[in-house]
Amino acid sequence: MTSPLSDQHTPTALDQRIETAVGYGVQELHRHRDDGLLDTAHAALAMAHRDLVAAERDVAFHRVRLARLASSDLPVDQALFARIQRTLDQLATAAAVRDAKQTATAVALEPIEAVAPRQAPPQVATKDIAALLAIAQGAKLHEHLITHRLAVATAVRTRISYAQLQHLEALGLVARDTSHPVQAGQPVTLTDAGRSALTAPRRSSPPGTTPARLPPTVSTASAPHR
Repeated sequence: MTSPLSDQHTPTALDQRIETAVGYGVQELHRHRDDGLLDTAHAALAMAHRDLVAAERDVAFHRVRLARLASSDLPVDQALFARIQRTLDQLATAAAVRDAKQTATAVALEPIEAVAPRQAPPQVATKDIAALLAIAQGAKLHEHLITHRLAVATAVRTRISYAQLQHLEALGLVARDTSHPVQAGQPVTLTDAGRSALTAPRRSSPPGTTPARLPPTVSTASAPHR
């Protein structure tokens, strides 16, 4: 069973790369596809991304079901254990499908990135710079055993949301060591682009608005592993 599609956009790890390559937002990309305004390559990307969004929603749906079972007032018996195990299996299947859809979307994106006109280097917001500074001191992605929520804990006691981590990964600023399980903690480190972003000159302005120049090379974000 899958969750019903909503009008609200579900973010994916590739949104930033897609928007950089096509020059506009992913929702506008889908509108152009529905209106028949895209060439073959961009239409294929829009369809692949739409499948990826649906797969991300399935993952979220099964995660919510699992959290509700774990936090419910149901009797703790074999029947509950069986329901939890079924939901875990469904979540694992949904995550595998999501990873496959993300790979397919990345493949569809590559030819568009290859011919995309060079633009001014992207910029990094102050809040992302703060996150990079914290990650530079040592950081790990953890999954909460009860709620299954993902978050990055840093050595300087700063917590970074999973959504922001995905954003930084999509920009090619950080990378995770997925050889470690998230329950034990996946080390998160800066990439060369991330280190360059920290050393780039920045102006002084209100928090959350100051951008830092990002090197033009953007690496592929890794797919989440559980």
